Amino acid sequence: MKKFKYALLGKRALVLCVLLWSAVHFSFFIPHSSFLIPHFSLLYAQDVQQGKASYYAQKFHGRLTASGERLHRDSMTCAHRYYPFGTLLKVYNPANGRSVLVRVTDRGPYVRGRIIDLSWRAAKELDIISKGVAMVVVQKASNIIVPFLPDDEIELPELEMETNEGDTGMKPLWQLIAEEADRKKAASSKTTKK
Repeated sequence: MKKFKYALLGKRALVLCVLLWSAVHFSFFIPHSSFLIPHFSLLYAQDVQQGKASYYAQKFHGRLTASGERLHRDSMTCAHRYYPFGTLLKVYNPANGRSVLVRVTDRGPYVRGRIIDLSWRAAKELDIISKGVAMVVVQKASNIIVPFLPDDEIELPELEMETNEGDTGMKPLWQLIAEEADRKKAASSKTTKK
């Protein structure tokens, strides 16, 4: 009887492990919001990734991405398997020292060894158009420094805001039309009374 209990427990544990593994492994197919729904595949996302990058061909211009946005060849966007939509990633090309900031809008690539698919413009900035595929380093851009942002708070002068009444003889056009209509009405009523 004990052997049967342990065998049944082992089968249940095995089924549970398989279900958990498939939920984690295939959860990138499920569209999600980075703030509302926690995503299991974020367990795979590392701080720094190194691998091959490719880029979208011209024929994908205007097509819908997994996030619902349309792909534009000149936008600075990318496809990544695990990072939530809207995440900013810094992509560095060690061959020439160039780097770009891209936003995740799609899922992929699904080719072994490739870690990111870049838009055409981002690939051009990294100078990988002629190669097609290049080794890059990808990391999440958590602390983005905005250049030329003043550190000190600027004190604005206090301004007194007043309205200008203008000349008392000046009236809006609608008021002049209404007064003219009242005068005509009064004149016509005097002529009808006589």
